[in-house]
Amino acid sequence: MISFIGRFITLFFMLFTLTFIVLVLLLGEPTEKTWSILVDKNIESMPILFICLLLIGILSFLISTWMSGAMKMREATTTRYVKKLVEPDFTGPIKRGVPRPLKKALTNASDLIETQRTSLQRLTNEKVETNDAIVQERLVAERQRLARELHDSVSQQLFAASMMLSALTEQEQPETSKKQLTQVEKVVQQAQLEMRALLLHLRPIALRNKTLAEGLEDLIVELQEKVYFKIDYQLEEIALSKAEEDHLFRIAQEALSNTLRHAKASEVELLLVERDEKAILRIQDNGLGFEAEGDKSASYGLRNIAERAVEIGCTYKIVSVPNEGTIVEVKVPITKGGEQLD
Repeated sequence: MISFIGRFITLFFMLFTLTFIVLVLLLGEPTEKTWSILVDKNIESMPILFICLLLIGILSFLISTWMSGAMKMREATTTRYVKKLVEPDFTGPIKRGVPRPLKKALTNASDLIETQRTSLQRLTNEKVETNDAIVQERLVAERQRLARELHDSVSQQLFAASMMLSALTEQEQPETSKKQLTQVEKVVQQAQLEMRALLLHLRPIALRNKTLAEGLEDLIVELQEKVYFKIDYQLEEIALSKAEEDHLFRIAQEALSNTLRHAKASEVELLLVERDEKAILRIQDNGLGFEAEGDKSASYGLRNIAERAVEIGCTYKIVSVPNEGTIVEVKVPITKGGEQLD
């Protein structure tokens, strides 16, 4: 409002000065004799001088209003483009309505953000390679040892207990005992799911000379032999950096682990496809879902997914509807020209 008043006053004085100059050219030097016509002569009972001032005021108001509207439109356009700058898939050109200097500044900012994103991806890749060189062998060996021992002991015992309970529930038992056995069987089955989720986390960090699609397929084939729900999948070979493949693999592990622990799903769909120069990883289940702000049971895993997505400069979304299911989707921009960060 203050800027509008200031603009109105400035325009009023500019138009007043211009009108004064025109009157001097037409009527000559302002004297009582030459300029009395402006006061003495009326149009519709109003002196010409008053009409001139009124027209100047109206014209100043209209121009000020138009300029304010144009400025707001430019501000809205600029704000929209500034918000888009942080998106990995932002592409120009910036449309008309933005001043040339600001357009140039926005373009330079977009280039800088893209450069920083590329640098972050390269640093992440270097970090992964450094960690692999220092701790990978010992860490992988220890994880494999723990996974093997848990599978050979606790997991097998839980499986045996589940089979025995299933056999008992099929025999003739008092209704109360049968109900209790059924409840115990469900507890053991849930413990089996928890154990399988734990074993899933204990898999090696790296893909071990496999592509992302190959690693995910091995993971799914292994899970299909052990879980109670159906897993549909579509996997495409996509050229990604080592860091991107590693992080996407771990995101898939985290999402599947959450499904095992909490979702109670009957179907899971996993997609790894390339669309519009983006690698898209999506894991969807038809389980219990959760309230985005109310359920903290899976918050740790979801936070890990978010952190890994940010580390490789990609976008992600986690959508969950209670009693409908959950979708975890990550989109990774593929470097133009097929050049990947090694």
